[in-house]
Amino acid sequence: MSAASRELFAAEARSERPDLALLCLLLAAEADPELDERAMDWAQMELDRLAGMLPYGLRGAKAWAAAVTDLLGGRMGFHGTPKDYDRLESSLLHEVLRRRRGLPILLSVVWLEVARRAGAPVYGLGLPGHFTVGFGDPEEGVVVDPFAGGASLGAGPAELARGPRTPARTLDIVLRVLGNIRVWASARPEHSAVALWSLDLSLLLPSHPAALRYERAKLLVERGSFREGAAEMDAYAVVMDAVDPPAAVRIRAEAASARALLN
Repeated sequence: MSAASRELFAAEARSERPDLALLCLLLAAEADPELDERAMDWAQMELDRLAGMLPYGLRGAKAWAAAVTDLLGGRMGFHGTPKDYDRLESSLLHEVLRRRRGLPILLSVVWLEVARRAGAPVYGLGLPGHFTVGFGDPEEGVVVDPFAGGASLGAGPAELARGPRTPARTLDIVLRVLGNIRVWASARPEHSAVALWSLDLSLLLPSHPAALRYERAKLLVERGSFREGAAEMDAYAVVMDAVDPPAAVRIRAEAASARALLN
C-alpha cells in the first residue's frame, strides 16, 4: 500500500460513518499489490450486484435472514472450511468475493454489506473466537453463521443466551480482521512483514489497544530494526509510567538491550 493509500485508510477510519467494505479493501491492498482502484471498484460492484439479487419487499428478521442465506450461502455458495484458516486470502475481502471462501469475519462482512445495501436490519456480532451476523432487534433477532453457509444459531450457543447482544462497530470489525491477519503471520516467521503492516494499520485506527505499540516495537527488533524498535519501546514506556511503573522500567531495559545490538 502506498503512503497515499494509508492516508486514505486513516481518513476513512476517522470519518463520521466509516465504510466497512472500503476499509477491508484498503487493508487488503497491503497484501495484494494488484488490488488497484479498478479491482476495488469491481469488489464494490460485486457487493452491489449481490444485493440486487435479493427479493423486494422483505419484512421481518426471519425473512431477511432466510433470503440472504438462501442467496449467499445457497445459490452463491459462500461458506468456510477449516483449511481457510491457513490462507491469508481468507482475510482479504476481494479474494473472499472471488473464491467464496473465507474466515468467519470476512464472510460476515460479505453478509453485512450485501444485506445493508438491500436495506436489511443487519449487524455483526462478535462472539469469543467466532463472528456471526444478526438480523432485526439485537436482543430478539435471528443470528446466522456465514462460515456455515448462513446456518441459524437460534438461541445458542451459550454466548448468545448470556447476552446482551452488542452489535459490532465498523472499526471494531476492522481491528479484528487485522488481528486475525497478525495471528496468521505470527505463526509464520517468514511473513513478519505481514505482521508489521497489520500492526501499522491497526495503529492508524482512532481507537486501538495501546499494547499494539509495544508489539510493533518488539517485531521491529526481531526484524533487525533495532534503533526504530528501541524508540518505540521508549515511547510505550512513557505510557506505562502512569499505569504500571515496573513494566515501564522493564520495557526501557528492553530498549537499551535493543540499542546494544547496534554495536
